[in-house]
Amino acid sequence: MKRTLLVLTLCTFAGFSFAQKSAVKNAKSSKDINEARTLIRPALTNPETMNEPETWKVAGDIEYKAFDDERTLEMQKQITQKGGNEEKMYEGLYNMYEPYIKADELGQLPDGKGKIKNKVRKDIVKNLRDGHRFYINGGIFYNDKQDYKKAADFFERYWELPSLAIFEDSRADFNTQDTTFQIIKYYAVISAMQSKDNERSIQLLKKLIAEPYIQNSTYDESAPYELIAEQYKQIDSVAYVNLLREGTQKFPSNRYFSLNLINEYIKGGKTDEAMSYLDKAIQNDPTNCELLSVKASLFAERKGYPQAESAYLQALSADANCEKALEGIGILYILQAQDTKDKAGQTTDRTALAKLDKETVDFYQKSLPYLEKYRDLLKAKNADKYEVRPTLMKLQNVYYNLTLLNVDKNTEYDAVQKELEAFE
Repeated sequence: MKRTLLVLTLCTFAGFSFAQKSAVKNAKSSKDINEARTLIRPALTNPETMNEPETWKVAGDIEYKAFDDERTLEMQKQITQKGGNEEKMYEGLYNMYEPYIKADELGQLPDGKGKIKNKVRKDIVKNLRDGHRFYINGGIFYNDKQDYKKAADFFERYWELPSLAIFEDSRADFNTQDTTFQIIKYYAVISAMQSKDNERSIQLLKKLIAEPYIQNSTYDESAPYELIAEQYKQIDSVAYVNLLREGTQKFPSNRYFSLNLINEYIKGGKTDEAMSYLDKAIQNDPTNCELLSVKASLFAERKGYPQAESAYLQALSADANCEKALEGIGILYILQAQDTKDKAGQTTDRTALAKLDKETVDFYQKSLPYLEKYRDLLKAKNADKYEVRPTLMKLQNVYYNLTLLNVDKNTEYDAVQKELEAFE
């Protein structure tokens, strides 16, 4: 009885195994894509067939056929006026990738005698190479649909395919040094960022940075570093600052890294560190009015007014229309006017008071040409009212205080008042 049961069981397993192998053959010969997919699916998880290279190759072949059939229809579009189904075409292109890689990996395993007889590689290499350039088209297709994750998948597969182990003997077939290849790598990154996937974006950016930079028309060598910094800025402040430090060392003339690093130090109250990096940045770019203006503002915060004034004037010498310097030096003179005015309020000696009032007037009058020019520049570029308004309020304050000190600025005060009322 037990023997009979054992025989029946073995026969059942043998029959099931035969059925799975038969399914692989039937899937291979089927002309209907959906039927072939249905037939091959159980064989991919059945222990008797899931470790056979041919099983996975057939799965990949089915998807390649789905891609190739629709591609052929697209190529005949001008003749037939019909064309293929692009979504089905790219679906097949995408789905063939992993089964083919799995088939090749299994084909590379040594047999019982320790020999490798990979019978599937030749055909797989041919089909993957054939489909390679179409991963660009697929990425563009899904990007247009705003499916950025899928677009990133396609661009990334175009990027990684030439480096697969399956092409170890035919890498020369791919020109990974040309401009197109570099651009698509960048598109993979941008698409991942558009999909709001920080982790994947960082992973791809690290991969991009690790590879040799090839000159191209789309992005500079510093661009991936800037992008990864922006990703870290959202999730990891320590990594963000470390990346900014690395960027300032690798790209000393790049304003993005130096200005953002300096800003982080300022925000953290590390003024000395900020000043140290400012000096280095200015040494690399001595006519950068923004850097000089930031340095001036740090001096101003410490009430180092003479040093601040010198730095602002240096910035304006480099760029007479430097908005940051024009606003900064205007405020600098107002601060000194207010400090002097406060001293005057504590003085009872008439001679000393007259001297302090004159100094106050001088500081206020010094601020005017800079603030007025800054206002005019803002208006000329149609700046937002929320940007113009603070400057008008500063000017109004200066005109008012000068009038109190017997310098008639009533006309200017009234004109600014009307402008401010127009913003209400």
